Amino acid sequence: MGPVARRPVAWVAAIVLIAEALGIAFLNWFLGLVVDNQKMSLAGLDPRAMTIGAWVAGGVFGLYLVLGAVVLLRAAITDRAPGGFGRILLVSVAVVHALLGAFVIGPVGWPAFVAMMVVLGLVVLSLVAYDRRENGPVDGRPGPPAPPSGPASSPEPTTP
Repeated sequence: MGPVARRPVAWVAAIVLIAEALGIAFLNWFLGLVVDNQKMSLAGLDPRAMTIGAWVAGGVFGLYLVLGAVVLLRAAITDRAPGGFGRILLVSVAVVHALLGAFVIGPVGWPAFVAMMVVLGLVVLSLVAYDRRENGPVDGRPGPPAPPSGPASSPEPTTP
């Protein structure tokens, strides 16, 4: 993928991750309110603890997705590959979406699976589009020497 197409993909992936983070945070906030208002309990657990747990889980997962979006935004703005931590974070975001896609088919349905696979595809495409070698040597060592510029098998012709 050329540099012209990879920036929009990173932008779209970042926007989708931000929207997903807001959706996850809202969903957990709403579920926490429902648990609190209905005084629901699971195996004798305090309803207030379940409410706070839902809110914390939604906040942490939302921040995780926003952090992935920030890495993608930085890649889109600078047109450079994410560093080591950023690549690891984006790989983990991709793995989480693959697992969520596999788990949502039964309870939620195929549209949710397709949505998870679209996000997975955007993140993976962003990772693959930015080649780390374009940024220069990764470990600070100089790269391999340049190949010779002429054909190596044919010697220069000599004139008598």
